[in-house]
Amino acid sequence: MPLLEQFKSWLESQQAQAGGPVLPKSPMGQAIGYVFNQWEALKVYTTDGDLNIDNNASENALRRVALGRKNWLFCGSDNGGNTAAVLFSLIATCGRHKIDPFAYLRDVLDRISATPVSQLPWLLPDQWKADRTASPVAVAE
Repeated sequence: MPLLEQFKSWLESQQAQAGGPVLPKSPMGQAIGYVFNQWEALKVYTTDGDLNIDNNASENALRRVALGRKNWLFCGSDNGGNTAAVLFSLIATCGRHKIDPFAYLRDVLDRISATPVSQLPWLLPDQWKADRTASPVAVAE
């Protein structure tokens, strides 16, 4: 029997309705209930090593939005607000990929006019970083 299924059987045996010592309203009973409510997600998590166990990265990314909301209230115009949103998103994406936003924007703005439309995806931050780390000459620029 797989380890996760053994754990589930043990949790079920601990519940009072199964003759175990844990009452449903107790802190341990609530924890067991939580595990059963999240059981399908737990099974998926244990089969996919690429998944994070928490959503801290998402919450940290949204924290910037919450903190800056009052600062962005008066961007001058709707168009200014849209421009600010695009730039903030781009800078946050650079941060997520550990890229210097100034170096990225400088390089992309220098190259974008000579780049064919079919190759524009290569100027996105994740592809740009891969291109930079693969070429020692590009990193030395």
